[in-house]
Order: sequence, then structure tokens, then C-alpha cells
Amino acid sequence: MLRIRVLASAVPLLVVGLLARGELIAGPPPCIAVGDRSVQIAPALGRAQIHVGFTDDPARATVRVQIVDSPDAADFAVTDDVVTDEPGGCVSAPESRLVAITTNPAATDAVIYLTHDDDGRIDYRIFVRANSFTAREAAALLVASSSRHAPIATASIGSRS
Repeated sequence: MLRIRVLASAVPLLVVGLLARGELIAGPPPCIAVGDRSVQIAPALGRAQIHVGFTDDPARATVRVQIVDSPDAADFAVTDDVVTDEPGGCVSAPESRLVAITTNPAATDAVIYLTHDDDGRIDYRIFVRANSFTAREAAALLVASSSRHAPIATASIGSRS
């Protein structure tokens, strides 16, 4: 009987803890605005116009992205989860691009090698410290928003409006 009481009192606390961290409530997909268009992670693989894959083999990669420890050393930095309605934030529009991360990239898809090491052949450097963005999602958005060798001049982060 004591076990049931302990369990009955612990379950609500666990649920409140999960809700407080936002684990059970899905927010908007990761998104960046570059210029007048936005790029966001697609809600489904079939809806994406752009597909990217990841590899652990640098020889298979078409794009190399280094995870750096400082935003000053990064080409692209995600430092927090900003929800904004300001112009330049992410909006759903016809010119928006949807990107999906696939486990089986096609020959024409970008294949990203994500590393902490600089081997001298890095295309982009990213800094990620956010709750709603992973390093893989940030790399996918960065690669999908530009050509492989062009640096990103400005990008703003936000949610869909």
C-alpha cells in the first residue's frame, strides 16, 4: 500500500517536471531567416524541398562543419531560443525552404561531416547553445540556406509566425 502512495505522489511531480522543461509540448520547428526567406526543418521528410544527410566518414562528406566553443569563432551561432514577431524572423511563405535530415541521402544531396576538430578543410563553423536546436539541425539549416562555399552574412533566428 505504501508503494502505491509513493507512486501516486511521484507521478504528478514527474509530469509537472516534464511539462516545465517543455518535453511534452512540441514547439515550432528550428528555423532561420536569411535575407528575405526562411529555412526550417520540415515536419515530414516528404514535405522537404532540400534533403541533407550526415556521415561519420570525412571522405564521404560534401560539406564539413566544425562545432566551435565560441560564438566569435563561428560562421553561424545559435545561442538561445528566441521567439520573435519582428521582421526578419521566420515566417511561413512560398519562398521558404523546408529541409529534412535523411539517413539515406541521394547522390545530389549534401552530406555533412560534423566535427569538433579543424582539419584545415572546414566549410563552416557553428556554435550552438540552445534548447530547441541541436548541432545537427543547425548544420542542416546552414547548409540548406546557402551554397557550400558562400559564407552566411546575416541570419536571424526565430519561430514560425
